[in-house]
Amino acid sequence: MSSEGTDRILKLPVVLDLTSLSRATLYRKIEAGTFPRQIRLNTRRTGWRESEVKEWMRNPIYYSVEDYRAS
Repeated sequence: MSSEGTDRILKLPVVLDLTSLSRATLYRKIEAGTFPRQIRLNTRRTGWRESEVKEWMRNPIYYSVEDYRAS
């Protein structure tokens, strides 16, 4: 069974650990459009697509949600 083409959903603690950002900085970057927005999983849970977090990690200084969504 191949894992190619799958995109895991990451919870907040995993995203904070991977990026080394604080919670406040993460949400500030989301609001500024310089970090991927989370997706709603149900009424009380959200998560981030692993592929979008990895894209941000490739170039965090120049990442823009608009640039990533356009491609």
